[in-house]
Amino acid sequence: MIQSLIDPAFLFRFIAVLVGLVIHEFAHAVTADVLGDKTARVAGRVTLNPLAHLDPLGLIMILFAPIGWAKPTPVNASRLRHPRSGMVMVALAGPISNLIISIVCLTVFSVVYPVSTGGFLAQLLWWGGIVNLFLFIFNLIPIQPLDGSRVVASLLPYRLELKYRKLDLYGPFILLLLVIIPPLRNHILYPILNGVLALMLHIFGISGI
Repeated sequence: MIQSLIDPAFLFRFIAVLVGLVIHEFAHAVTADVLGDKTARVAGRVTLNPLAHLDPLGLIMILFAPIGWAKPTPVNASRLRHPRSGMVMVALAGPISNLIISIVCLTVFSVVYPVSTGGFLAQLLWWGGIVNLFLFIFNLIPIQPLDGSRVVASLLPYRLELKYRKLDLYGPFILLLLVIIPPLRNHILYPILNGVLALMLHIFGISGI
């Protein structure tokens, strides 16, 4: 484990995860604030200060487990000017911020990589693109407490939303099994990630990695 912690690839991934999580939660907070809910602002979350967003246990899990998290951004949907559509926008803001980071990193990487295949900047951009792409995809899974579940719940008719929310209690357990059980992770999460990654690399003209 100590050897893996000092592995350069691990350090690049760790930096990418930290940056991705902080910007993800910041995007939630800013969007809610703009749309009328000041809950996150009062909680001190409309900031890029990592200390405001990172969760100690989630940070430890990033180091020693295949999953990690930041502190959820507090949002009061009833305070949004348009609660249902506003909640969709707030929920999507986090994953979209990760997608934007991924696109920026891979765009710059496509320029830097031919010049510096193993340099610090190339590695940082590569892992920034990969990690944030994973965060984008992962957070859109419609399982509580991920953002995808908020999006689906807000788009459903009220009666179906109530039935859907009854599954929230089981969401964290289902998600944990999906992440920690290798067959589920390898045959569900990774194929989706690899498919989207292959598509993005093709779009950016990156090959031979």
